Amino acid sequence: MTRELLEKLSNAHGLTSAEGNIRDIIKKELKGYVDEMYEDKLGNLITVKKGDNFKFMLASHMDEIGFMVQYIDEKGFIKFVPIGGWYAPTAYTQRVILHGTKGDVVGVIGAKPPHVMSPEDRKKELKIEEFFIDIGAKDAADVEKLGIEIGTPITVDRELKDLANGKVTGKALDNRVGVALQIEVLKKVKSPHTIYGVFTVQEETGLKGAKVSAFAINPDCAIATDVTIPGDHPGITKKDASVEMGKGPVL
Repeated sequence: MTRELLEKLSNAHGLTSAEGNIRDIIKKELKGYVDEMYEDKLGNLITVKKGDNFKFMLASHMDEIGFMVQYIDEKGFIKFVPIGGWYAPTAYTQRVILHGTKGDVVGVIGAKPPHVMSPEDRKKELKIEEFFIDIGAKDAADVEKLGIEIGTPITVDRELKDLANGKVTGKALDNRVGVALQIEVLKKVKSPHTIYGVFTVQEETGLKGAKVSAFAINPDCAIATDVTIPGDHPGITKKDASVEMGKGPVL
Protein backbone atom coordinates (compact mmCIF):
# COMPACT_ATOMS: atom_id res chain seq x y z
CA MET A 1 0.00 0.00 0.00
CA THR A 2 1.11 3.60 -0.47
CA ARG A 3 1.92 5.77 2.52
CA GLU A 4 -0.07 8.62 0.97
CA LEU A 5 -3.25 6.53 0.92
CA LEU A 6 -2.73 5.30 4.49
CA GLU A 7 -2.14 8.87 5.69
CA LYS A 8 -5.33 10.08 4.00
CA LEU A 9 -7.38 7.29 5.60
CA SER A 10 -5.80 7.53 9.05
CA ASN A 11 -6.18 11.31 9.29
CA ALA A 12 -9.83 11.21 8.19
CA HIS A 13 -12.50 10.95 10.89
CA GLY A 14 -15.04 8.13 10.81
CA LEU A 15 -16.55 7.18 14.15
CA THR A 16 -18.68 4.05 14.32
CA SER A 17 -22.00 4.80 12.54
CA ALA A 18 -20.51 8.02 11.06
CA GLU A 19 -18.14 6.58 8.45
CA GLY A 20 -19.07 8.93 5.58
CA ASN A 21 -15.64 10.56 5.24
CA ILE A 22 -13.96 7.18 4.83
CA ARG A 23 -16.58 6.00 2.36
CA ASP A 24 -15.95 9.09 0.21
CA ILE A 25 -12.18 8.44 0.08
CA ILE A 26 -12.73 4.82 -0.94
CA LYS A 27 -15.19 5.79 -3.68
CA LYS A 28 -12.68 8.19 -5.23
CA GLU A 29 -9.84 5.66 -4.98
CA LEU A 30 -11.76 2.81 -6.62
CA LYS A 31 -13.58 4.76 -9.33
CA GLY A 32 -12.81 3.00 -12.61
CA TYR A 33 -11.31 -0.07 -10.92
CA VAL A 34 -14.53 -1.96 -10.11
CA ASP A 35 -17.62 -2.84 -12.14
CA GLU A 36 -20.15 -1.87 -9.51
CA MET A 37 -20.23 0.18 -6.31
CA TYR A 38 -23.17 0.73 -3.97
CA GLU A 39 -24.15 1.32 -0.34
CA ASP A 40 -26.55 -0.87 1.59
CA LYS A 41 -29.10 0.47 4.09
CA LEU A 42 -26.71 0.13 7.03
CA GLY A 43 -23.96 2.13 5.30
CA ASN A 44 -21.60 -0.61 4.11
CA LEU A 45 -19.84 0.27 0.85
CA ILE A 46 -19.93 -2.74 -1.46
CA THR A 47 -17.76 -2.92 -4.57
CA VAL A 48 -17.93 -5.67 -7.18
CA LYS A 49 -15.51 -6.99 -9.81
CA LYS A 50 -17.69 -9.28 -11.91
CA GLY A 51 -16.74 -12.83 -12.84
CA ASP A 52 -18.35 -16.26 -12.69
CA ASN A 53 -20.87 -17.53 -10.12
CA PHE A 54 -18.24 -18.22 -7.42
CA LYS A 55 -18.46 -15.31 -4.95
CA PHE A 56 -15.34 -14.25 -3.05
CA MET A 57 -15.74 -11.58 -0.37
CA LEU A 58 -13.06 -9.30 1.10
CA ALA A 59 -14.10 -7.25 4.13
CA SER A 60 -12.44 -4.39 6.04
CA HIS A 61 -14.16 -2.15 8.56
CA MET A 62 -14.09 1.61 8.06
CA ASP A 63 -15.07 2.79 11.54
CA GLU A 64 -12.91 3.89 14.45
CA ILE A 65 -13.45 4.08 18.19
CA GLY A 66 -14.30 7.42 19.78
CA PHE A 67 -16.86 9.05 22.03
CA MET A 68 -20.30 10.66 22.04
CA VAL A 69 -21.56 13.69 23.95
CA GLN A 70 -23.74 12.62 26.88
CA TYR A 71 -24.23 15.81 28.92
CA ILE A 72 -23.23 19.49 28.92
CA ASP A 73 -23.02 21.14 32.34
CA GLU A 74 -23.86 24.76 33.14
CA LYS A 75 -20.18 25.79 32.94
CA GLY A 76 -19.79 24.38 29.43
CA PHE A 77 -17.86 21.24 30.31
CA ILE A 78 -18.88 18.19 28.30
CA LYS A 79 -19.40 14.69 29.67
CA PHE A 80 -19.24 11.81 27.22
CA VAL A 81 -19.53 8.06 26.76
CA PRO A 82 -17.15 5.74 24.88
CA ILE A 83 -18.03 4.31 21.47
CA GLY A 84 -16.12 1.06 21.01
CA GLY A 85 -13.56 -0.50 23.32
CA TRP A 86 -11.47 1.98 25.32
CA TYR A 87 -8.87 1.45 28.03
CA ALA A 88 -9.89 4.52 30.03
CA PRO A 89 -6.45 5.86 31.12
CA THR A 90 -5.38 6.22 27.47
CA ALA A 91 -8.15 8.77 26.88
CA TYR A 92 -6.90 11.20 29.55
CA THR A 93 -5.43 14.44 28.04
CA GLN A 94 -6.22 13.38 24.46
CA ARG A 95 -7.01 16.22 22.08
CA VAL A 96 -10.32 15.49 20.37
CA ILE A 97 -12.61 16.83 17.67
CA LEU A 98 -16.32 17.22 18.29
CA HIS A 99 -18.16 16.94 14.98
CA GLY A 100 -20.97 19.41 15.59
CA THR A 101 -23.81 20.58 13.39
CA LYS A 102 -21.95 23.83 12.62
CA GLY A 103 -18.55 22.28 11.98
CA ASP A 104 -15.70 20.68 13.89
CA VAL A 105 -14.74 21.95 17.35
CA VAL A 106 -11.45 21.07 19.06
CA GLY A 107 -11.40 20.05 22.71
CA VAL A 108 -9.21 18.30 25.24
CA ILE A 109 -10.10 15.54 27.69
CA GLY A 110 -9.47 16.50 31.30
CA ALA A 111 -10.03 15.17 34.81
CA LYS A 112 -9.25 16.10 38.38
CA PRO A 113 -5.56 17.18 38.40
CA PRO A 114 -3.19 14.78 40.18
CA HIS A 115 -1.82 17.77 42.13
CA VAL A 116 -4.99 17.88 44.23
CA MET A 117 -5.64 14.13 44.43
CA SER A 118 -5.19 12.28 47.69
CA PRO A 119 -2.44 9.61 47.77
CA GLU A 120 -5.16 6.95 47.66
CA ASP A 121 -6.88 8.50 44.64
CA ARG A 122 -3.59 8.58 42.73
CA LYS A 123 -3.35 4.80 43.05
CA LYS A 124 -6.76 4.27 41.46
CA GLU A 125 -7.24 3.75 37.73
CA LEU A 126 -9.02 6.65 36.06
CA LYS A 127 -12.50 5.94 34.69
CA ILE A 128 -14.28 7.44 31.68
CA GLU A 129 -17.07 8.82 33.87
CA GLU A 130 -14.51 10.97 35.72
CA PHE A 131 -13.45 12.73 32.51
CA PHE A 132 -14.81 15.82 30.81
CA ILE A 133 -14.05 17.67 27.59
CA ASP A 134 -13.05 21.33 27.70
CA ILE A 135 -13.58 23.27 24.45
CA GLY A 136 -12.93 26.66 26.06
CA ALA A 137 -16.62 27.50 26.36
CA LYS A 138 -17.91 30.00 28.93
CA ASP A 139 -21.14 28.12 29.65
CA ALA A 140 -23.65 25.62 28.22
CA ALA A 141 -25.16 28.23 25.89
CA ASP A 142 -21.70 28.87 24.44
CA VAL A 143 -21.35 25.15 23.66
CA GLU A 144 -24.76 25.02 21.99
CA LYS A 145 -23.89 28.03 19.79
CA LEU A 146 -21.01 25.98 18.38
CA GLY A 147 -23.40 23.22 17.29
CA ILE A 148 -22.49 20.76 20.04
CA GLU A 149 -25.39 18.78 21.49
CA ILE A 150 -26.18 15.47 23.14
CA GLY A 151 -25.25 12.74 20.65
CA THR A 152 -22.50 14.72 18.90
CA PRO A 153 -19.78 12.29 17.71
CA ILE A 154 -16.21 12.76 18.95
CA THR A 155 -12.94 11.42 17.52
CA VAL A 156 -9.28 11.69 18.53
CA ASP A 157 -7.34 14.54 16.89
CA ARG A 158 -4.07 13.03 15.69
CA GLU A 159 -2.15 12.88 12.41
CA LEU A 160 -0.08 10.07 10.91
CA LYS A 161 3.65 10.49 11.62
CA ASP A 162 6.71 8.51 10.59
CA LEU A 163 8.76 6.44 13.01
CA ALA A 164 12.15 4.89 12.28
CA ASN A 165 12.61 1.99 9.84
CA GLY A 166 9.50 2.59 7.78
CA LYS A 167 7.03 2.39 10.67
CA VAL A 168 4.27 4.90 11.39
CA THR A 169 2.11 6.06 14.27
CA GLY A 170 -1.37 7.52 13.97
CA LYS A 171 -5.00 7.13 14.90
CA ALA A 172 -7.49 4.58 13.57
CA LEU A 173 -4.83 2.27 12.12
CA ASP A 174 -7.38 -0.28 13.34
CA ASN A 175 -8.58 -0.68 10.67
CA ARG A 176 -7.53 1.92 8.10
CA VAL A 177 -4.52 -0.31 7.40
CA GLY A 178 -6.96 -3.03 6.33
CA VAL A 179 -8.98 -0.55 4.27
CA ALA A 180 -5.85 0.69 2.47
CA LEU A 181 -4.72 -2.88 1.81
CA GLN A 182 -8.13 -3.84 0.43
CA ILE A 183 -8.19 -0.81 -1.88
CA GLU A 184 -4.81 -1.78 -3.32
CA VAL A 185 -5.89 -5.42 -3.76
CA LEU A 186 -9.07 -4.42 -5.59
CA LYS A 187 -7.07 -2.19 -7.94
CA LYS A 188 -4.72 -5.03 -8.88
CA VAL A 189 -6.59 -8.32 -8.50
CA LYS A 190 -7.53 -10.35 -11.57
CA SER A 191 -9.75 -13.39 -11.09
CA PRO A 192 -12.25 -15.50 -13.02
CA HIS A 193 -14.49 -15.32 -9.94
CA THR A 194 -16.75 -12.49 -8.77
CA ILE A 195 -14.93 -10.41 -6.14
CA TYR A 196 -16.88 -8.44 -3.55
CA GLY A 197 -14.82 -5.79 -1.79
CA VAL A 198 -16.90 -4.80 1.24
CA PHE A 199 -15.98 -1.84 3.44
CA THR A 200 -18.05 -2.36 6.56
CA VAL A 201 -19.53 -0.11 9.25
CA GLN A 202 -20.01 -0.45 13.01
CA GLU A 203 -17.40 -3.14 13.60
CA GLU A 204 -16.26 -1.56 16.86
CA THR A 205 -19.71 -1.99 18.40
CA GLY A 206 -20.47 -5.57 17.41
CA LEU A 207 -19.41 -6.45 13.84
CA LYS A 208 -22.78 -5.17 12.63
CA GLY A 209 -21.84 -4.20 9.09
CA ALA A 210 -19.94 -7.42 8.47
CA LYS A 211 -22.89 -9.54 9.58
CA VAL A 212 -25.41 -7.68 7.42
CA SER A 213 -23.23 -7.71 4.29
CA ALA A 214 -22.23 -11.37 4.67
CA PHE A 215 -25.86 -12.48 4.88
CA ALA A 216 -26.79 -10.29 1.91
CA ILE A 217 -23.95 -11.43 -0.36
CA ASN A 218 -23.80 -15.04 0.87
CA PRO A 219 -20.23 -15.58 -0.41
CA ASP A 220 -18.64 -18.95 -1.14
CA CYS A 221 -15.43 -17.77 0.51
CA ALA A 222 -14.50 -14.70 2.57
CA ILE A 223 -11.45 -13.03 4.11
CA ALA A 224 -11.65 -10.21 6.66
CA THR A 225 -8.63 -7.96 7.17
CA ASP A 226 -7.86 -6.32 10.51
CA VAL A 227 -4.99 -5.62 12.90
CA THR A 228 -3.53 -7.76 15.69
CA ILE A 229 -1.16 -7.53 18.67
CA PRO A 230 2.62 -8.06 18.27
CA GLY A 231 4.48 -9.96 20.96
CA ASP A 232 7.96 -8.52 20.48
CA HIS A 233 7.90 -5.51 22.79
CA PRO A 234 8.41 -5.05 26.56
CA GLY A 235 5.75 -6.36 28.91
CA ILE A 236 4.42 -9.10 26.62
CA THR A 237 5.64 -12.60 25.84
CA LYS A 238 5.33 -14.93 22.86
CA LYS A 239 2.89 -16.92 24.94
CA ASP A 240 0.64 -13.84 24.96
CA ALA A 241 1.18 -13.06 21.26
CA SER A 242 3.55 -14.87 18.91
CA VAL A 243 3.42 -12.24 16.16
CA GLU A 244 6.51 -10.13 15.39
CA MET A 245 6.57 -6.78 13.60
CA GLY A 246 7.94 -6.83 10.07
CA LYS A 247 7.68 -10.57 9.48
CA GLY A 248 4.66 -10.56 7.21
CA PRO A 249 0.88 -10.91 7.45
CA VAL A 250 -0.92 -12.94 10.12
CA LEU A 251 -3.54 -15.53 9.27
